[in-house]
Amino acid sequence: MSTETTQSTGEHLLEVDDLYVEFHTREGVAKAINGVNFSLDEGETLAILGESGSGKSVTAQAIMGILDMPPAVIPGGRILYKGNDLLTMPEDHRRHLRGPEISMVFQDALSSLNPVFPVGWQIGEMFRVHQGMNRSDAYAQAVRLMERVNIPAAKERVKAYPHQFSGGMRQRIMIAMAIALNPKVLIADEPTTALDVTVQAQIMALLQELQEEYKMGLILITHDLGVVADVADRIAVMYAGRIVERAEVGDIYARPAHPYTRGLLESIPRLDQKGQTLSAIGGLPPNLTRIPSGCAFHPRCVMAQDICSTQRPELLDVGPQRQSACHFSEEVLDV
Repeated sequence: MSTETTQSTGEHLLEVDDLYVEFHTREGVAKAINGVNFSLDEGETLAILGESGSGKSVTAQAIMGILDMPPAVIPGGRILYKGNDLLTMPEDHRRHLRGPEISMVFQDALSSLNPVFPVGWQIGEMFRVHQGMNRSDAYAQAVRLMERVNIPAAKERVKAYPHQFSGGMRQRIMIAMAIALNPKVLIADEPTTALDVTVQAQIMALLQELQEEYKMGLILITHDLGVVADVADRIAVMYAGRIVERAEVGDIYARPAHPYTRGLLESIPRLDQKGQTLSAIGGLPPNLTRIPSGCAFHPRCVMAQDICSTQRPELLDVGPQRQSACHFSEEVLDV
């Protein structure tokens, strides 16, 4: 029995049910999301993994309601927050949810922050807009939040501009803005992109600490399997707009059940393989206007057989709390 249909309404904090997103372009219709399902509970961390173009960020933007429509179109699916469908909700109601209920950390802090306003003014805007707070009180809240995300000398730097901060500090400012109104769901879209390894670890530790403090549900979007191992509870692996594997974090690392997941894991540099050739997945992600028939991964898959090009595999149970969309998942598990 396929598990691609999620559990019944109202059981989860956030539930994405059979979501489809398309972009209408001059080259044709790009099918960015093709029937995605997942759920998130309070205090849980779900990592969504995949290469660039797999649909991770589009999924996040659809949840936040910030897709450019047009060219984006949502032809089907539901996004349920506490049982209420965000896609059918009036825009003014949904706007009130952004920030206080569902918030997002974007991947490029420098382009996300306004260069002509001090960072304290931008953090304080959350309080001025949503709570009607006056400017001095909003600045005081900005200082509190900057201190909470471990920015040194927050009182002195609250009136500094984004370009006066390092990449890691700018990302901390983005996190401060995202948690300002104590959201129940936090989406972190590639929060460690372009940061050095030490700062990556600090940002991930901060997100984990804040999640435990505020009891948030955290969706962590990344292409880097290395940064989620110690943070995530569950992992969903996306390829060409579909979830191709879903499992507890330990199961994914120990025994991947999809060739794509295995390829991602084998491409991580390891100290015990020093001097050996680094493995890589051959080929490129598909053009979303011309997704291959059958399993979208079959042109790049080392285990592909004739059935893979003609019949699309469904996301089926392959063990306790894990699913894989592969005709040969049992063989992949045994490798």
